[in-house]
Amino acid sequence: MTKEIQTEVIGKLGVITLSRPKALNALTTEMCKAITKVMVDWEDDENIGAVLVKGAGDRAFCAGGDVIMLHDSGKKDGKEAAEFWRVEYALNELIHRYRKPYITMIDGIVMGGGVGLSVHGRHRVAGDDTLFAMPETGIGYFPDVGGTYFLPRLGLSVGMWLGLTGARIKTAEVCELGIANAYIPTAKHEAFVKALGKAKLDGSDAAVLDVMAKYVKEPPKADAMSGSMGAFIGETMSDIMEVLAEDESEWAQKQLSNLQKKSPIALATTHRSLREGAQMTFREAMERELDISLNFLKTQDFYEGIRAQLIDKDRKPKWSHESVGKVTKAQLERLFKKTAKPSLEFLE
Repeated sequence: MTKEIQTEVIGKLGVITLSRPKALNALTTEMCKAITKVMVDWEDDENIGAVLVKGAGDRAFCAGGDVIMLHDSGKKDGKEAAEFWRVEYALNELIHRYRKPYITMIDGIVMGGGVGLSVHGRHRVAGDDTLFAMPETGIGYFPDVGGTYFLPRLGLSVGMWLGLTGARIKTAEVCELGIANAYIPTAKHEAFVKALGKAKLDGSDAAVLDVMAKYVKEPPKADAMSGSMGAFIGETMSDIMEVLAEDESEWAQKQLSNLQKKSPIALATTHRSLREGAQMTFREAMERELDISLNFLKTQDFYEGIRAQLIDKDRKPKWSHESVGKVTKAQLERLFKKTAKPSLEFLE
């Protein structure tokens, strides 16, 4: 068991704490393996009535995965990256179909891998400082960890906006969109966990909701979504860019400027994967994501994006294409090619 996660049992509540606060609780392969093992053990343990996951420190639930490792692995043979994605995606699927109540305290930063750890579970509790984003297109990648499944189910235009732009949204919007389905003020989180530990948790959602009802408050009111959001329903990435370009509103022009800074091939991949993911089962989406992830290791933009954002930090990536219109159908098809051998292995 890695020291990067801590586990404890309080009454009939199993608690997993992501314990890398200096790294904003970003996930490693060993953390994903450890979380998986504990969750599998607890699922069949009659002394555990619910599982809760939280992040150490006050800055983040989980800010993503070990992107530098993915970069370095891809530069070599890609084996470490492939292992990480296989373990992480199988964990995402375990969370999605977990039999017992699975509760996540998504206060602070929730990005990338942290999204995969939370949004597929049944009870997602926001705090006062929740900050959600899927910023992958900015590093020449796409919103994985089940993003191709859950984003379009927020409503295709909103999900596409979040996935393509990497927009950051706070507590009010996170609750409004259903990314979190409960709001408990941060100051009450510790008391809520203790109350769950004292409750007669029996493996049912009703037992958790009985406790939650005493702590849940009305979330802050979100601003109305822009009337220009409909641009993101476009059938092609170029369609979206064109509609935004013709829209003179400040919001639309801001989105267009943002998109023009992202990797064109990452945008095209994200657009297609979200539209297709809307029609897939969760397992189908995860299997597809593994293929796409492995194929991204063969692209220039994946390394260039990570270099510019996280290694050299010059914020000036030199993408392989000048615009989305320059991405060819053949280039896009290569990213969707079946490549995972063996296919993604689920836990049951």
